[in-house]
Formats: sequence, C-alpha cells, structure tokens
Amino acid sequence: MAKVNGSQILARALRKQRVDTMFYIMGGPMLAAESACIEEGIRAIDVRHEQAAAMMAHAWGRMLNRVGVCMAASGPGTTNLVTGVVNAWADAAPLLAIGGSAPAAAAGRGQFQEMDQVGVFKPITKWAERVLDPRRIPDMVATAMRQAVSGCPGPVYLDMPGDVLYQEIDEDQVVYPDPARSQARARPTGDAESVREAIRLLERAERPILISGSGILWSEAWDELRRFVELAGIPFYTTPQGRGVIPDDHELSFLTARSSAFSEADLLLVVGTRANYVSGHLTPPRFRADAKLIQVNIDPGAIGLTRSCDSGIVGDAKVVLKQLAAEGEGRLNPKRYSAWVKHLAEIDRAKTAQAEAKMSTDQAPIHPLRLCKEVRDFLDRDAILVVDGQEILNYGRQSIPTFVPGHRLNSGAFGTMGVGLPFGIGAKVARPDKQVLVLHGDGSFGLNAMELDTAVRFKIPVVTVISLNGGWTGDAKREKPGRDLGYTRYDKMAEGLGCHGEYVEDAANIRPALERAFRAGIPALVNVKTDFRARATTARFSVYTT
Repeated sequence: MAKVNGSQILARALRKQRVDTMFYIMGGPMLAAESACIEEGIRAIDVRHEQAAAMMAHAWGRMLNRVGVCMAASGPGTTNLVTGVVNAWADAAPLLAIGGSAPAAAAGRGQFQEMDQVGVFKPITKWAERVLDPRRIPDMVATAMRQAVSGCPGPVYLDMPGDVLYQEIDEDQVVYPDPARSQARARPTGDAESVREAIRLLERAERPILISGSGILWSEAWDELRRFVELAGIPFYTTPQGRGVIPDDHELSFLTARSSAFSEADLLLVVGTRANYVSGHLTPPRFRADAKLIQVNIDPGAIGLTRSCDSGIVGDAKVVLKQLAAEGEGRLNPKRYSAWVKHLAEIDRAKTAQAEAKMSTDQAPIHPLRLCKEVRDFLDRDAILVVDGQEILNYGRQSIPTFVPGHRLNSGAFGTMGVGLPFGIGAKVARPDKQVLVLHGDGSFGLNAMELDTAVRFKIPVVTVISLNGGWTGDAKREKPGRDLGYTRYDKMAEGLGCHGEYVEDAANIRPALERAFRAGIPALVNVKTDFRARATTARFSVYTT
C-alpha cells in the first residue's frame, strides 16, 4: 500500500478544496508541505514578511469572493501573521491561515519555537484548531474553509505540528471531503413580517437613506441593491470598502452631502454592515435619535446592537433585497422622496464644485488633493484602487470615486497601516487584467516596502504612488513627536529592487509619470513630493474613512 505523509495530505486537501493560490514564507516544519503544494499545482508566492502574506491573501479573496490562503513557519513565522489575520477579522473577510508548530507528541517540554499558537489566534478568528492526526487533515481543512465563509465571513486558523506533517500513513486511510459541500454558502431568507414592516416604515418616511457594507460584496448582491435603490428612489451610501456596489456617479449617489444626509435622515436602512465606529454606531450626534432603523444582516448579533431597531431582518443580503423589492413593488413611490433627493443633490453639487477648485491648485509643494485629482482623472473606470495612510487616505476617500463592486480597498475597520502594497499585489494576482494602483502615504509604505521585491520576483506589475509629505501625518508646525521621516527617494529604492521609478515635484508631471509607470509593464513606484502642511479636516474615524 502506498504511503503518504501529513505534508502531502495537507497539499492535496487544499487542492481538492479548490485552492489554487497561496502566500507564504518558507520554513520548518512547513517546507515539505509548501513543496507539496507547488507539486499539486498551487501557485505559491513567497513574500518578505508574513503579515504581508496574510494581507495579500485577504485582498486576493476580496477580489474573487473566495477564501485566501496564507502559510507560515512555526513560532515567530506564525505570530507574524497576526496583524494580517486580525485585520481580516475586523473586515469580516474569509481567510485561511496555516501555521507550522512544534511537535505535538512532546508538548510542554520546551521545544524549539514551542508556544500556544492556537491560543494566540482564538480571539481573532472565527475558528482555530490544531491537527493531531494526519488522517484528520482533509476534514479539518474542509471545516476551516466552511467556517471562513459561513454566516458573517472571517479568518480561520489551522495549526500543523511538525510530527503530524512528517508522519506517514497508508494512502487508503485518507478521505477528502467534497468541496461543493464544505464551501456551500447558506442564504437564509428574511422573516416575511419583518420585511413587510420595513416597507411600511419606508412608506411613511420622508428622508430615508440606505447604508450598505461589504456584506453586499460577499453576497454578490449589487444588482439586487441597485434594483431596490432605484425602485424606492432612496439615496444610498456605502462604507469605503463597499464603494462601487452601485457606481459612485449614480443619480442617487450624493457623496459630498453625506454629513447632511446622515444628520437629517428620518429612516436608516442598513444592509450588510455593522453598527461599529465606522458607521458612527448609527447613533447621535451623527444620526438623529428619533430616526427609524431597519437593519439587514446575516449575523443575528449585529441586529439592534447599538440602538433599538424598528425592523431587524436576519438574512442574506441578496435574498432579503429581493424580498424587499418584491414587497415594495407597487407600494414604494420614488416621487415621495423627490424633495429630499433634490435637497441632497443641491448640497452635493455645491460641495463638489468647491472640492474641484481645491483639487485644481498648482501650488508647490503639491497639495495631496491635486495628486488625488491626477490619479482620479488617469484611472480606468474599472481600475482597482488601494489607499493606505493618514492624510492621503482621508483625501483619497473624499475625491476618488469607484464604479465597480469590490474595486476599492483600504486600511479597513482595524485602521491597519501597511496594507497598501500587499493589498495591491494580492489584488493584481487575482485580477491581472485590471489596472491596480496603490495610493500610499510615505509612512504606511515603509511598513511593507520590501514587498516591492515580491512584486519584482513574481512579475506582478502593480503601480504604487507615494504621497511624500516627509512623515506620518500632515503637520503645519511640525510639532508632532516622531512625525518626521524625511523626504526619502523611495523611487531610487524601487529602482534598486528592479522596479520602474519616478520622482515628481511639479503637479504637471504627475500624469506623464503615471502613464510611463503603467506602460513599463513591471512593478513601478511614483514618488510625489507633497505639502507637509496639508491636513485633512475630516475626522479619520468616520463612515467614509475606513
């Protein structure tokens, strides 16, 4: 009887669960497993820091609505995954992290890199377990994949002791579960009476708004969302990474009027997003205390979490939006909200004109908003935009639209700096046919800057644009401790790693530099010197920031 070891079983189990890409750093006891994965046809991209592996897998999964996979060696290799994993946890993004670990048979005897890795990951994952028998590897991989996508998505962790990976068993003892079953996503239907009550509330409202989040993306409910918005004639807003589910230039999108919309709305219809700080907890002062609240979420725990809910609907966003549209057909009249829509449209037009004037400045050093304008005007309509930093994150979210579902990534609900370049690489691996541009602050860029080397080695032509304001944040008086980083020539660093590099000090030269960067066909970095005095006035912790 042929023999197989745990490493081979792990690789085959992943491949049978339709895993075709993973991000990792080599190391024991995972070396044989990583080799086996490559032999099974899995594309294996080795990175320069494990947190970047988790971040790349996260972005890859968001692009394809699949479970991203990352892998690390034992001890510090695995703990380096933590920042990327907790970021996925805060973003409710499906991710499978696999960590090698010290042999299980001698647990507690002070082995090399021995620690409770499962205990580290339990609080920041939906599910974390240790494999103790190689025969259990296939079903535990299948369970991990199912846990990652069931209900509210999220990361999971699988711990692989060295002795389990090295152990040989008879091949006929191994059973591989059917991926069609292990990865099937349930689509629960909303309670019919709650749906009817939601429509009754909308019939009585005068100034409703709809707020959606990433739940629309995971449910692939953008067509249903657009149909309902247009049926009801209701203005809509999304969380930043939910941008593009309906194009930002839709006739019911009034981005620059969001503050007025939030503070004046008499009804909030919240679909597929949580009531955390990102959404202002749906409470005053951002929202009216007497505003009616309808919540749609696949997670029952998200309903009524921060304020009383007038209609709470537990269900899949795609299914519930279909129910709402069916119930609202013939009952919801868009003309009812015409005065409200006109009011928001007027505010939006006025603020947009003011913003455009600010963005058109030719000042030197370059204002970050002018940089954003050049990026906005250059990008294809279906480009994937990643924004990471402080000032540039705020300016970017104010000024650069998104038109395609899932094509906007940023620091997320955890506010994790350093995601930019890894997210860009993961997105480009998933969508090689799309423009991918990473708009980075110089501080946040430094956290994972060596991933330029990863992009070069794997010929991933992602373009990074740095807002080089000399430090961690805008500071007109330069008084913040630890703020200054200097005006580093990151373009020269990029060139040294094999990238195309550009340095820009004149706003008129930004677009030509972008054109050359994308034409280069290799990883590229455009280093744009911006004004350190420019300070984004919008609070970082707002519904459009993370």
